Amino acid sequence: MAGHIQDRWYKTEVGSNGKPVKVKSERYGTGMRYRARYVGPDGSEKSKSFPDGKKRLAEKWLSAIETDMTRGQYTDPQSVRITFRQYAEKWLDTKTSSPMTRKELGRRLRLHVYPALGSRPIGTFRPEHIRELVAGLEAKPGVSAAYARNIFADVQSVLSAAVDDTLLARNPCSARTVRRPKADPSRVVPWAPEQVFAVRAALLERYRAMVDVGAGCGLRQGEVFGLAEDALDADGRTLHVVRQIKHVEGHPVFALPKGGKERDVPLPDHVAEVIRAHMDAYKPVEITLPWDVPEGPKVSARLIFTAEQGGMVWRSNFNGKEWKPALAVAGLIPEADRNGKYDSAREHGMHALRHFYASALLDAGENIKAVSEYMGHADPAMTLRVYAHLMPDSRERARRAIDKLFQQRSQEDHGPQTAQ
Repeated sequence: MAGHIQDRWYKTEVGSNGKPVKVKSERYGTGMRYRARYVGPDGSEKSKSFPDGKKRLAEKWLSAIETDMTRGQYTDPQSVRITFRQYAEKWLDTKTSSPMTRKELGRRLRLHVYPALGSRPIGTFRPEHIRELVAGLEAKPGVSAAYARNIFADVQSVLSAAVDDTLLARNPCSARTVRRPKADPSRVVPWAPEQVFAVRAALLERYRAMVDVGAGCGLRQGEVFGLAEDALDADGRTLHVVRQIKHVEGHPVFALPKGGKERDVPLPDHVAEVIRAHMDAYKPVEITLPWDVPEGPKVSARLIFTAEQGGMVWRSNFNGKEWKPALAVAGLIPEADRNGKYDSAREHGMHALRHFYASALLDAGENIKAVSEYMGHADPAMTLRVYAHLMPDSRERARRAIDKLFQQRSQEDHGPQTAQ
């Protein structure tokens, strides 16, 4: 049996004859009599108290603990006292070093998970609770399929950590009866080259080269804004993507590109010429920002793209005053209303230039692994999920390849002699 049973109503002392004898303790007759104690997998002592006359129940409890440990189904008794919200808040502190990521994760949990599951003890989670959460997310106005899948992944990660910490025997998100929120059926529709050129022409001269960099190298908007002189390789054939400008609680900071990794991208001759011409017309400006967090160390970089006033390009100003008007001129969104406001342009943000870049590479026959590397994706599987439908149809190539093999064999079997 794991552990032992302590009888707190009696204690052992040495009698007059030198032998141990049991005598009543100062607790005799009051409170819980038996305390079942054992050492958990984490090395700490656990215990549970039982009243007088329930020693057999205490023994059964310890026996059940031992069985659960043997089967790998042990859960810490403390799990019924720790709520999902309490555990998730601690998990968030150790989840990531990125303040922006922590903020977004915390926001999703506060808005969509805590109201439904926040007060539930972590050790009481069952598949039914996750099924109810998924159903609620799918019925919730304003929650897209992709967003609901992100929320589900957050809950799954929290509960996986709880399993590792022995607060939960198994993750209910992985149960057979639990399904993830349905995937968004919409597919990426890349711009045609004419649309890219139309948006470029509608922008102010000082911003046009941004389109060439986005569509010709696949950079994200923050990476374009953070592009500096040090991005250009000496040979003029490679672009080093080493930083982005992102906003943490409204404060702009320099940071590594998304995913926390730098990358090198092939620099087409046309894009290189456009960047050099832009730098001749609009000299790079040294901008100093904190690194990664508003309280971070100050870092300086000579940025290639700057605003008309000479400072960094602010995302909100650029999107509202430069990008959307250019989209309207190009016919991608309606003109502004009487109040000067434009419709939402989510699918036509600067990210559309990345979609164009990916579609152009895939259409040219570039392999998915290389495209994933150039775009800075976490892995090729992610690139494949987003862009697989843009890959050239291989069926005709398959037909030609097999026909060629059979034709060669047929010619060998029916050579010149047979033909005569």
